[in-house]
Amino acid sequence: MEEKKLRRAGLDYHEFVNLKEYDSIEECLKQFDPTRIFALSTRSKTRYSDAKLKPGDAFVFGPETRGLPQEFLDSLPLEQTLKLPMMPDNRSLNLANTVSILTYEAWRQNGFDGSVDI
Repeated sequence: MEEKKLRRAGLDYHEFVNLKEYDSIEECLKQFDPTRIFALSTRSKTRYSDAKLKPGDAFVFGPETRGLPQEFLDSLPLEQTLKLPMMPDNRSLNLANTVSILTYEAWRQNGFDGSVDI
């Protein structure tokens, strides 16, 4: 979290973020009380747009190189593991794009609550 490029990438948003690092997914999730936990995986059968997302839901994303551990995915109900549709022969979208797509979908489904029209 101290790399110069990482600090630069978040330069305009530092005042809005309270970043914490955890040693494991389980340790992180103990700190929150999410309504539901959704995980993203290229191996999922449920499209992200088919999920009915609610305030209080949490989203877990894995590393671009290998994704989330299968045992973590298996611990969730099938409908809470989501995928983004892909073109044939594409491996995956990059992590930042995936997070953006899912975040905006959740916000859209909840009426863009808290938004300001510009």
